Amino acid sequence: MATQHAVEEGERMGSFAHELRSFLHTAILAFAAAKAGNLPLFGATGAVLERSLAGLGKLIEHSIEDTRIPSGDSAIWTLFSLADFINETKHAANLAAHLRGCGLVVTPVDPQLAVSGNRGLLYSALGNLIQNAFKFTQPNSDVTLNAYAVADKILIEKKDHGGGLPPGKAEQMFLPFQQFGADKSGLGLGLSIARRSVELNDGVLSVRDIPGVGCIFTISLPRHTLMKK
Repeated sequence: MATQHAVEEGERMGSFAHELRSFLHTAILAFAAAKAGNLPLFGATGAVLERSLAGLGKLIEHSIEDTRIPSGDSAIWTLFSLADFINETKHAANLAAHLRGCGLVVTPVDPQLAVSGNRGLLYSALGNLIQNAFKFTQPNSDVTLNAYAVADKILIEKKDHGGGLPPGKAEQMFLPFQQFGADKSGLGLGLSIARRSVELNDGVLSVRDIPGVGCIFTISLPRHTLMKK
Protein backbone atom coordinates (compact mmCIF):
# COMPACT_ATOMS: atom_id res chain seq x y z
CA MET A 1 0.00 0.00 0.00
CA ALA A 2 2.84 2.35 0.81
CA THR A 3 4.46 1.64 -2.55
CA GLN A 4 1.18 2.23 -4.39
CA HIS A 5 0.68 5.50 -2.51
CA ALA A 6 4.20 6.61 -3.44
CA VAL A 7 3.56 5.82 -7.11
CA GLU A 8 0.29 7.76 -7.11
CA GLU A 9 1.89 10.71 -5.34
CA GLY A 10 4.75 10.66 -7.83
CA GLU A 11 2.29 10.74 -10.74
CA ARG A 12 0.32 13.57 -9.13
CA MET A 13 3.40 15.70 -8.55
CA GLY A 14 4.76 14.80 -11.97
CA SER A 15 1.50 15.91 -13.60
CA PHE A 16 1.63 19.21 -11.73
CA ALA A 17 5.26 19.81 -12.73
CA HIS A 18 4.52 18.93 -16.36
CA GLU A 19 1.54 21.27 -16.64
CA LEU A 20 3.43 24.04 -14.84
CA ARG A 21 6.34 23.75 -17.25
CA SER A 22 4.03 23.69 -20.29
CA PHE A 23 2.36 26.97 -19.32
CA LEU A 24 5.70 28.56 -18.44
CA HIS A 25 7.27 27.42 -21.72
CA THR A 26 4.46 28.98 -23.77
CA ALA A 27 4.61 32.21 -21.75
CA ILE A 28 8.36 32.47 -22.33
CA LEU A 29 7.91 31.92 -26.07
CA ALA A 30 5.23 34.63 -26.26
CA PHE A 31 7.31 37.11 -24.26
CA ALA A 32 10.42 36.43 -26.37
CA ALA A 33 8.43 36.92 -29.60
CA ALA A 34 6.92 40.18 -28.34
CA LYS A 35 10.31 41.46 -27.19
CA ALA A 36 12.16 40.50 -30.37
CA GLY A 37 9.53 42.01 -32.65
CA ASN A 38 8.71 44.97 -30.40
CA LEU A 39 5.08 43.79 -30.58
CA PRO A 40 2.20 45.30 -28.60
CA LEU A 41 0.63 43.00 -26.04
CA PHE A 42 -2.95 43.49 -27.19
CA GLY A 43 -2.53 41.27 -30.27
CA ALA A 44 -2.35 37.49 -30.77
CA THR A 45 1.02 37.15 -29.03
CA GLY A 46 -0.25 39.07 -26.03
CA ALA A 47 -3.31 36.82 -25.89
CA VAL A 48 -1.06 33.73 -25.77
CA LEU A 49 0.99 35.28 -22.96
CA GLU A 50 -2.12 36.26 -20.99
CA ARG A 51 -3.67 32.80 -21.38
CA SER A 52 -0.47 31.11 -20.23
CA LEU A 53 -0.12 33.34 -17.17
CA ALA A 54 -3.77 32.74 -16.29
CA GLY A 55 -3.16 29.00 -16.59
CA LEU A 56 -0.17 29.27 -14.27
CA GLY A 57 -2.22 31.16 -11.72
CA LYS A 58 -5.02 28.62 -11.78
CA LEU A 59 -2.59 25.75 -11.47
CA ILE A 60 -0.92 27.30 -8.44
CA GLU A 61 -4.29 27.97 -6.80
CA HIS A 62 -5.19 24.31 -7.22
CA SER A 63 -1.89 23.22 -5.72
CA ILE A 64 -2.44 25.44 -2.69
CA GLU A 65 -5.87 23.89 -2.20
CA ASP A 66 -4.33 20.44 -2.78
CA THR A 67 -6.98 19.70 -5.37
CA ARG A 68 -4.84 19.32 -8.47
CA ILE A 69 -7.13 16.64 -9.91
CA PRO A 70 -8.48 17.08 -13.48
CA SER A 71 -11.87 15.61 -12.58
CA GLY A 72 -12.48 18.64 -10.40
CA ASP A 73 -12.37 20.84 -13.49
CA SER A 74 -14.45 18.53 -15.64
CA ALA A 75 -17.74 19.93 -14.33
CA ILE A 76 -17.02 23.34 -15.90
CA TRP A 77 -18.42 22.60 -19.35
CA THR A 78 -19.36 25.11 -22.01
CA LEU A 79 -20.35 25.02 -25.67
CA PHE A 80 -17.68 26.73 -27.77
CA SER A 81 -16.69 27.19 -31.40
CA LEU A 82 -14.31 24.57 -32.78
CA ALA A 83 -12.91 27.11 -35.26
CA ASP A 84 -12.13 29.61 -32.48
CA PHE A 85 -10.56 26.84 -30.39
CA ILE A 86 -8.25 25.76 -33.23
CA ASN A 87 -7.37 29.37 -34.02
CA GLU A 88 -6.49 29.95 -30.37
CA THR A 89 -4.24 26.89 -30.43
CA LYS A 90 -2.67 28.04 -33.69
CA HIS A 91 -1.29 31.26 -32.18
CA ALA A 92 0.68 29.40 -29.51
CA ALA A 93 1.76 26.67 -31.95
CA ASN A 94 3.16 29.25 -34.36
CA LEU A 95 5.59 30.40 -31.68
CA ALA A 96 6.83 26.83 -31.13
CA ALA A 97 7.09 26.23 -34.89
CA HIS A 98 9.28 29.29 -35.34
CA LEU A 99 11.56 28.23 -32.48
CA ARG A 100 12.05 24.70 -33.90
CA GLY A 101 12.46 25.77 -37.51
CA CYS A 102 9.34 23.90 -38.62
CA GLY A 103 6.18 24.82 -40.46
CA LEU A 104 2.63 24.70 -39.13
CA VAL A 105 -0.25 23.88 -41.48
CA VAL A 106 -3.77 24.43 -40.16
CA THR A 107 -6.68 23.60 -42.43
CA PRO A 108 -9.89 25.69 -42.41
CA VAL A 109 -12.58 24.66 -39.91
CA ASP A 110 -16.34 24.70 -40.43
CA PRO A 111 -17.52 27.75 -38.42
CA GLN A 112 -20.73 25.98 -37.36
CA LEU A 113 -19.00 23.11 -35.58
CA ALA A 114 -18.86 23.24 -31.79
CA VAL A 115 -17.50 21.30 -28.84
CA SER A 116 -19.18 20.85 -25.47
CA GLY A 117 -16.68 20.34 -22.69
CA ASN A 118 -14.03 21.86 -20.47
CA ARG A 119 -12.17 24.18 -22.81
CA GLY A 120 -9.15 24.49 -20.52
CA LEU A 121 -8.60 20.73 -20.26
CA LEU A 122 -8.98 20.26 -24.02
CA TYR A 123 -6.67 23.20 -24.75
CA SER A 124 -4.06 21.65 -22.45
CA ALA A 125 -4.45 18.24 -24.10
CA LEU A 126 -4.08 19.58 -27.64
CA GLY A 127 -1.21 21.81 -26.50
CA ASN A 128 0.62 18.75 -25.17
CA LEU A 129 0.22 16.97 -28.49
CA ILE A 130 1.51 19.97 -30.44
CA GLN A 131 4.46 20.51 -28.11
CA ASN A 132 5.44 16.85 -28.61
CA ALA A 133 5.09 17.27 -32.36
CA PHE A 134 7.59 20.11 -32.49
CA LYS A 135 9.85 18.38 -29.99
CA PHE A 136 10.27 15.25 -32.13
CA THR A 137 9.48 16.27 -35.71
CA GLN A 138 12.29 16.72 -38.24
CA PRO A 139 13.61 20.26 -38.86
CA ASN A 140 12.23 22.02 -41.95
CA SER A 141 9.18 19.75 -42.01
CA ASP A 142 5.55 20.57 -41.28
CA VAL A 143 3.23 19.77 -38.41
CA THR A 144 -0.36 19.61 -39.64
CA LEU A 145 -3.49 20.32 -37.62
CA ASN A 146 -6.89 19.31 -39.00
CA ALA A 147 -10.30 19.62 -37.33
CA TYR A 148 -13.46 18.34 -39.01
CA ALA A 149 -16.65 16.34 -38.46
CA VAL A 150 -17.52 12.78 -39.46
CA ALA A 151 -21.04 11.58 -38.65
CA ASP A 152 -21.66 12.36 -34.96
CA LYS A 153 -17.98 12.94 -34.09
CA ILE A 154 -15.58 15.86 -34.23
CA LEU A 155 -12.03 14.80 -35.03
CA ILE A 156 -8.97 16.90 -34.23
CA GLU A 157 -5.87 15.44 -35.87
CA LYS A 158 -2.24 16.36 -35.38
CA LYS A 159 0.28 14.91 -37.83
CA ASP A 160 4.04 15.16 -37.37
CA HIS A 161 7.20 14.02 -39.15
CA GLY A 162 9.04 12.42 -36.24
CA GLY A 163 9.97 9.24 -38.09
CA GLY A 164 7.28 6.99 -36.62
CA LEU A 165 7.17 4.76 -33.54
CA PRO A 166 9.07 1.64 -32.48
CA PRO A 167 7.02 -1.44 -33.47
CA GLY A 168 4.30 -2.30 -30.97
CA LYS A 169 4.86 0.79 -28.81
CA ALA A 170 1.82 2.89 -29.77
CA GLU A 171 -0.32 2.25 -26.68
CA GLN A 172 2.69 2.27 -24.33
CA MET A 173 3.20 5.93 -25.19
CA PHE A 174 0.16 6.80 -23.07
CA LEU A 175 1.53 5.17 -19.91
CA PRO A 176 2.93 7.54 -17.25
CA PHE A 177 6.69 8.24 -17.36
CA GLN A 178 7.20 6.55 -20.74
CA GLN A 179 9.75 8.11 -23.11
CA PHE A 180 10.82 6.62 -26.43
CA GLY A 181 12.60 9.47 -28.21
CA ALA A 182 16.20 10.59 -27.83
CA ASP A 183 15.06 13.82 -26.12
CA LYS A 184 14.58 12.93 -22.42
CA SER A 185 14.13 16.51 -21.19
CA GLY A 186 10.49 15.91 -20.23
CA LEU A 187 8.84 13.70 -17.64
CA GLY A 188 7.07 11.34 -20.01
CA LEU A 189 3.67 12.44 -18.69
CA GLY A 190 2.32 14.62 -21.50
CA LEU A 191 0.41 11.92 -23.37
CA SER A 192 -0.91 10.35 -20.18
CA ILE A 193 -2.28 13.72 -19.05
CA ALA A 194 -3.65 14.49 -22.51
CA ARG A 195 -5.55 11.20 -22.74
CA ARG A 196 -7.04 11.62 -19.27
CA SER A 197 -8.12 15.19 -20.08
CA VAL A 198 -9.80 14.08 -23.31
CA GLU A 199 -11.57 11.19 -21.60
CA LEU A 200 -12.94 13.58 -18.96
CA ASN A 201 -14.64 15.36 -21.88
CA ASP A 202 -16.31 12.17 -23.15
CA GLY A 203 -13.66 11.85 -25.85
CA VAL A 204 -11.03 9.42 -27.04
CA LEU A 205 -7.36 10.10 -27.78
CA SER A 206 -5.68 7.64 -30.13
CA VAL A 207 -2.54 7.44 -32.24
CA ARG A 208 -1.83 5.97 -35.67
CA ASP A 209 1.74 5.23 -36.68
CA ILE A 210 3.02 5.94 -40.18
CA PRO A 211 6.27 3.92 -40.26
CA GLY A 212 9.26 5.94 -41.33
CA VAL A 213 7.24 9.15 -41.49
CA GLY A 214 5.56 10.11 -38.23
CA CYS A 215 2.38 9.83 -36.18
CA ILE A 216 -1.20 11.02 -36.39
CA PHE A 217 -2.79 11.71 -33.00
CA THR A 218 -6.58 12.02 -33.08
CA ILE A 219 -8.90 13.53 -30.49
CA SER A 220 -12.46 12.29 -31.05
CA LEU A 221 -15.28 14.23 -29.37
CA PRO A 222 -19.09 14.28 -29.61
CA ARG A 223 -20.28 16.57 -32.39
CA HIS A 224 -22.21 19.75 -31.61
CA THR A 225 -23.39 22.71 -33.64
CA LEU A 226 -23.43 26.41 -32.76
CA MET A 227 -26.84 28.02 -32.49
CA LYS A 228 -27.47 30.39 -35.36
CA LYS A 229 -28.10 33.98 -34.31
